[in-house]
Amino acid sequence: MTSYFRPSVDAIAGYVPGEQPKPGTPIIKLNTNENPYPPSPAAMEVLRTLDSEWLRRYPDPFANEFRQAASDALGVPADWMIVGNGSDDLLNVIIRTCAELGRKVVYPTPTYVLYQTLTEVQVAEPVEVPYGDDYALPIEELVAADGAVTLIATPNSPSGHSVSIANLRELAARLSGVLVIDEAYVDFADQTALPLVKEFNNVIITRTLSKGYSLAGLRLGFGIANPTLLSGLFKVKDSYNIDAIACAIGAAAMRDQSYKNRCAERVKSSRSTLFSALKNLGFGLWESQANFLLTQPPTGNAEQRYLALKEKGILVRYFNRSGLSDKLRITIGTDEQNQQLVETLMHLV
Repeated sequence: MTSYFRPSVDAIAGYVPGEQPKPGTPIIKLNTNENPYPPSPAAMEVLRTLDSEWLRRYPDPFANEFRQAASDALGVPADWMIVGNGSDDLLNVIIRTCAELGRKVVYPTPTYVLYQTLTEVQVAEPVEVPYGDDYALPIEELVAADGAVTLIATPNSPSGHSVSIANLRELAARLSGVLVIDEAYVDFADQTALPLVKEFNNVIITRTLSKGYSLAGLRLGFGIANPTLLSGLFKVKDSYNIDAIACAIGAAAMRDQSYKNRCAERVKSSRSTLFSALKNLGFGLWESQANFLLTQPPTGNAEQRYLALKEKGILVRYFNRSGLSDKLRITIGTDEQNQQLVETLMHLV
């Protein structure tokens, strides 16, 4: 049968998102790292008072209301920001802008598998540099790979570990291409690499409102970098990639930092409790700076545990990939959800 697609598209497997049950399905969903708590009341009030004029007109192509709110919250000039339809949109824009056939996109693995998909769609060369068991950043190997784009997720998924600022600074100084620091989970971490965008013209930090701000369904993310680096990205992004509703709701959420921080602290506290409970059940665990835990069942039968939990109405994430096939990634839920997970696992041992 004749294919209608580019050979590179035929060749790739494509990114497979976590399972999304229909709304109202009676299930404990701990598989896609959503925040278990609702969005800011201030954000919900914007939705309740929606002006139809926002729908009639095209939105601001630069999402300036959101950029100003983020600027006020983070202390970064608004013109150092680019806003996207989730941080995935911005990762796509960065790779489309900087990579092509004959150029490399480099990242340590295991990490966010979308990096590979976006690279292959662009017909660039993905270069995967393995992490060691201690998840120390393989700086020498990353520099030697000489990527047009180098991607570092910190905190990383699925491991949950953070990369030190010192290591990121050394990497940025030695790379000839763009360094993308993916901080999707930074709201649950103890550090941020944000100061590096002022130190290096080749560094961009990407963030999302999906995790810390409980707005995964809104699809809103942003990047922070020197305006010189952003200038190329603005040429490639869609003109109206952020709708007016997302911009207004996101701005309200960004202004309510105290609410976001309270929810993040609750998640961090629950993370510690769940870590201890799973350790008592014999699970192998890695210290996490994100809103999930990477776990290794005591008997190594991760896929069977995933399927058994699914039958009991609990979704966790199983990756049938090298280095991960004996592990599960578990999102931090409410204390009640986490306790039900633990009790279910006790009866599966």
